[in-house]
Amino acid sequence: MSHFAIKPLIDGPEIRGALGELLIETVANGGSVSFMHPLSPEDADAFWQDSLAAAARGERVVLGAFDGTDLIATVTLLLKLPPNQPHRAEIAKMMTHLSHRHRGVATALLRAAEALAVEHGRTLLVLDTAVDDGAAPLYEKQGFQLTGVIPDYALKPHGGLTGTMIYWKRIGAAAA
Repeated sequence: MSHFAIKPLIDGPEIRGALGELLIETVANGGSVSFMHPLSPEDADAFWQDSLAAAARGERVVLGAFDGTDLIATVTLLLKLPPNQPHRAEIAKMMTHLSHRHRGVATALLRAAEALAVEHGRTLLVLDTAVDDGAAPLYEKQGFQLTGVIPDYALKPHGGLTGTMIYWKRIGAAAA
């Protein structure tokens, strides 16, 4: 396993550029993260600019994993949810560069996001992943429970429909 550092990301041209490259690579390789292939650098940058602005407002935390100075993976913890859901957070946009997959980076990011959710007083984490080429085994290994599958939920980046798998996990005081 490689050595890597995990930290919250703040907006800046270098960070957005690295996040944009990661998003474009993920989509190009079939990652179902809300975008279609080909994804333009401008659209990737606009997404991350909005996401990092939301992080600056405290609505989410965008975590990055670094191998030295290289951003190799990211995950977003969504904190701003409706008023009747202050106990919940959502995991989104889990992405790891192809060159760094299967090295424990995603597991470390998930654990860091969970710890942050607990720090924010959350007791329930939710996430979804594509049926086709999603990360279900990773999430299940980390204790997430499958609620169910919604068929034909979204288009895959290269076309065709895929279902989505909905997961949840009790954390913090609720997990005890």
